[in-house]
Amino acid sequence: MFQVTVLYNHPEDPARFDEHYDGVHASLAATIPGLRRYTVTRPGPGPDGTLPPYYLVAVMEYESEAAYGAGMAGPEGRATRADLANFATAGVTVLAGTAGSVV
Repeated sequence: MFQVTVLYNHPEDPARFDEHYDGVHASLAATIPGLRRYTVTRPGPGPDGTLPPYYLVAVMEYESEAAYGAGMAGPEGRATRADLANFATAGVTVLAGTAGSVV
């Protein structure tokens, strides 16, 4: 399994971010060929009430790195990447690598 984790920084306008992410971006990402699983988490505050380091965490899973590369090279992957400029203006960190189960 090849996993891509996208960490979105806190936006200036959370409502606008959510509207675009939920209404546009997630639908684009869901069309990327080879995508097996796609989950989203909006982390809450820590036990002491501190703000989490990221506003939204998206995890996408592919059968292999080759499947990920092929999906991102196609029109759906290019459109998804291009859409980031429309809402993720606070910044994004992308982590990618082979994933395995621990439990």
